[in-house]
Formats: sequence, C-alpha cells, structure tokens
Amino acid sequence: MNDQELEVKFYVRDLRILEQRLIRLQAQLIQPRTHEINLRFDTPGGDLSRAFQVLRLRQDNAARLTYKGPARVEGGVRVRQEIEFVVSDFQAARALLEAIGYQVAMIYEKYRSMYDFGQVHVTLDVLPYGDFVEIEGPDPESIRSVNDHMGLNWEARAPESYVVLFNRLRQELNLPFRDLVFENFQNLVIPEDVFGLQAADEV
Repeated sequence: MNDQELEVKFYVRDLRILEQRLIRLQAQLIQPRTHEINLRFDTPGGDLSRAFQVLRLRQDNAARLTYKGPARVEGGVRVRQEIEFVVSDFQAARALLEAIGYQVAMIYEKYRSMYDFGQVHVTLDVLPYGDFVEIEGPDPESIRSVNDHMGLNWEARAPESYVVLFNRLRQELNLPFRDLVFENFQNLVIPEDVFGLQAADEV
C-alpha cells in the first residue's frame, strides 16, 4: 500500500480560467464542484497538533476518515504519510472518535472540483478566505510537469496547509472564531497580502 501523499498547493486569482485550461488540456473531470465539511480532531491537550499530525473526518460525496503524519519537502513538493478510507456512517465515526477521547478541534469547509491529468490529480478549491489549486501525484517530476502545463508559477508554492494559513489569518486579524466556515467570513474583507503569498496565476 502506498500511503505517501505528494502534493503542492498554490494561491490563485482566477479558478475559472485555470479550469478552462484544464479542459483544453483534456484533463478528466472526476468530481464536479462539491461542498466539503471537515472535522479536525485532537486530544484535549492538543497532542496531535503539537506532533504535526492530523486526524480528520470529512463529508463530501462520501464520509472519509484520514490520518496524516508530519510533512517534509522533497523535490519541491510536500510529502507526508496519509492513511484514508471511506466510512459508512459519518455520525457514527464522529461518535467513535469522541468516545475514545478525541474532540473536534475545528471545523472547516470548502468547495472542491477535481480533475485527473494522467496519474496526477488537480483540485480546484474555494475556501472562505480565497481560492487555491492543489496538484497531487506519484512523484515530484509528474507534479512539476502538470504545473508547467497549467502555466502556474512554481516558485509561488504555498508551503503550509489550509489550517495553518487560517491560524495565521486569525492571528493577523484577531479573529474571534475557531472554525473556517463560510458563514464566519460573510462580512470580512481579507487583505491581499495577509498570507504573504504570491498568486501563482499572475503573469
């Protein structure tokens, strides 16, 4: 079993243009735009977060339980252990995790579309604080090749997870809420430079 996740992430300005580019490149749509709700679990003392581990329960077109280990960088891409499987009952899985001592540390949501480009997955993500592209593949070379076909600036890679970016945003703007959900961002204006990221689709 290959339990290694290799991916890069980019902050972008215009997902619509990038999606049109994927279609012209004959990438295959494997998941139309779908709403995701994610529950991130931790111990009451935050042991998983301190160890850079993730325990997540996701609901989109199925319910999935995921573990991710600490990340490292190889060939310019993030590599980490990922164990993920479908569960038959989202609420039962949540109850089980809570029964053995885990609790929901945060909730986050997004809208995601997914394309296949050979062995590489390209996801187009709409988050409450901005739009992103993730490219995931079997090795750094195939990821870089798809990146180049899409015309993204490789040097503009975002090295951190969506949750880490959110925590930085909370600190910078002194946000009072815990959860990365669209409702919390309805009346917020996010400064363009708050993440310190360059948009990878800028010319």
